[in-house]
Amino acid sequence: MSAEQRLAELQLQLPPAPKPIAVYKPVVVVGNIAYVSGHGPVRLDGSLIQGVVGRDLSLDAGKAAARQVGLAMLANLRGHFGSLDRIQRIVKTLGMVNSAPDFYEHPKVINGFSELMAEVFGPDHGIGARSAVGMGPLPGNIAVEVEAIFELKPE
Repeated sequence: MSAEQRLAELQLQLPPAPKPIAVYKPVVVVGNIAYVSGHGPVRLDGSLIQGVVGRDLSLDAGKAAARQVGLAMLANLRGHFGSLDRIQRIVKTLGMVNSAPDFYEHPKVINGFSELMAEVFGPDHGIGARSAVGMGPLPGNIAVEVEAIFELKPE
């Protein structure tokens, strides 16, 4: 089943593809690799999930924010390539959590993003290498930011 078919089967709605808020490109392709800039948790209405995980937001709320980041990233990938079916696999993820100083569950938060990628691209192609770190503060006080590297299918 293709990524687009899985997205439809899961009845996932993508938010509007986020536009750059500074001087960068959301997606840069070099050869068969797509480098995706950091994305935040954009809701369907275009608003952002904000707050510090471990203070303002629970672990579960942080994980939901990371999943929302994944949906925003998929929206940008679809916008850039015209279809998520151009994606072969996720290669690497860097997940950054806006976390309280005494919050240590960053990997569990970023699982929200990783589990979504596995649902959409399948367990063989939706799980890649990953880092999950805590940071203080993220731009606009967003709860989570994720950047990723994807391998593309040959055209």
